Amino acid sequence: MTQVTPVASEIEQAARALHRGELVAFPTETVYGLGADADQDASVEHIFALKGRPNNHPLIVHIGSLQDVDHYARDVPDFARALMARFWPGALTLILPKRIGAAPAATAHSPSIGLRWPSHPVALALLQQARALGVHGVAAPSANRFGRVSPTRAAHVRSEFGPDLWVLDGGDCDIGIESTIVDCTRGVPIVLRPGQIDQQALEAALNQPVVRQEELDLARLQSDPAHLIAPKASGTLASHYAPRARVRLMEAAQMVHELTHWRAPSAPERMGASPPTLGVWARDSALHAMPRPNGLQFQTMPSTPAACAHALFATLRDFDDLGVAEIWIESAPSGVSWAGVADRLRRASHVPAEPSQSAVKLSGLTGVAQ
Repeated sequence: MTQVTPVASEIEQAARALHRGELVAFPTETVYGLGADADQDASVEHIFALKGRPNNHPLIVHIGSLQDVDHYARDVPDFARALMARFWPGALTLILPKRIGAAPAATAHSPSIGLRWPSHPVALALLQQARALGVHGVAAPSANRFGRVSPTRAAHVRSEFGPDLWVLDGGDCDIGIESTIVDCTRGVPIVLRPGQIDQQALEAALNQPVVRQEELDLARLQSDPAHLIAPKASGTLASHYAPRARVRLMEAAQMVHELTHWRAPSAPERMGASPPTLGVWARDSALHAMPRPNGLQFQTMPSTPAACAHALFATLRDFDDLGVAEIWIESAPSGVSWAGVADRLRRASHVPAEPSQSAVKLSGLTGVAQ
């Protein structure tokens, strides 16, 4: 893992740039963020423009101290405070009722706000330096074009936006997928986006059940197929984190079968493109043992969820850089610890979530606003 620490003067200059209303890309433990002072609407609008992101999609606001929660949020429920105490600083975003008038552009003028206190030392230093200048929070989605693969290295950010954007290089991000998002505005904790902090960890911290928004949506669709819910947070669209290449998710047995019959397109079919034309990312030993025909680039998927999450976005970008037309990926195992990886792969390939056994029961869950 690449370890880089910007000098203090670079971080100080970046903090001053944020205070002046400029954009700064910076590392967090999850992915690199594209940041602006959350209280300067014109600067926040620049984020939307640069990313090509619709301005009705709220941004997460990063803070460097619990003191700034009350600058942005009101009526914070006790269970949200308990999650802050257990997981902050860390890879957890909480959706909270917004204080009237706070960060209108960053929140897309919605009544709620997503707050996170990151743990990356460069992010912490930047936020604290900016706080000393009067910047209470930094609105920062992932530092990539809207819908594309999130960046986990400074080089990824520069490849997206070129040399003019200020990028603090903090090395490779430790986690590699975005934060877990928990909605705390509806009386019970609801996971909007899974991440490294999984459902079991959340439930253990709170000693109460935690609901997944995915299950609520599936329950609603079964009872009312026309009822769709607009996303309240980053990274919750059905298609997201997508490389240029087409992504296919497969079980290992299907992948073995298809690779047995796969051949690289002939030169005329490739229209002059150089191999490889197919990228494969898989764990299964049978796939590792298969012949590697010309035109195929194989990479080994890590066998643990944390290592897989760390490698996921960088691997998709590596395949894109090779120019492959398709990427075949072995499906993630079931279980809550793999939920964050499975979610990102599903959105990268635009595969809808499978209904769970509890989906119908959840449609009548007490305490959850429908």
